[in-house]
Amino acid sequence: MNRGPFIFIGVLIIVSLSWAVTLVKPIQEAGNLAPIGKGESRVPTLLAGLALQGREVYQEQGCVNCHTQQTLATVGSDIARGWGDRQSMPLDYVDQSPVFTGYNRVGPDLANVGTRRTDADWHYLHFYNPQITSPGSNMPPYAFLFETRKIIGPASNRALDLPEGYRPEEGYEVVPTPEANALVAYMLGLSQAYDIEEAPTPEKLAYK
Repeated sequence: MNRGPFIFIGVLIIVSLSWAVTLVKPIQEAGNLAPIGKGESRVPTLLAGLALQGREVYQEQGCVNCHTQQTLATVGSDIARGWGDRQSMPLDYVDQSPVFTGYNRVGPDLANVGTRRTDADWHYLHFYNPQITSPGSNMPPYAFLFETRKIIGPASNRALDLPEGYRPEEGYEVVPTPEANALVAYMLGLSQAYDIEEAPTPEKLAYK
């Protein structure tokens, strides 16, 4: 009796079940996730207005190619670096399309940069020229997101307070464009600093 077809069917069934358990079920569960709560108690925090526009600028500028937005508690030293207090979870991304978890960390993870860097001026200077805020950084400057213009009348209160060596010539000022304002708003809005009960933390992992 030729058992070949039965062996093939058996292997096919095993592979299909394994595929369903490891891929289909998690995808289905993640797809059914919904935000928890409303208003200020909503989880995850909802981006809106200028920050939401900044997300589009972030995508257009290809920032996701060098930054992740996924804090890992079980791999590497994300928690020790202060990049978050817990591991990122699927619930953190239910509102996002596309999701910018990223895959390459040329620069630091940004999942919680809004809680790490709360000073908008720091972000403006960083985007204008990262060497001002982070000497030795391999991030390119985004000076094209700013306008260098001649001062006519009073100087703008939005002009960057640039250090010596980065200032424009006398009589000129550097001001952010709407795209720069939106991008900074997006950075300030990035935060996973809310509790998700099932999220792994160093304390929970140590307890196990």
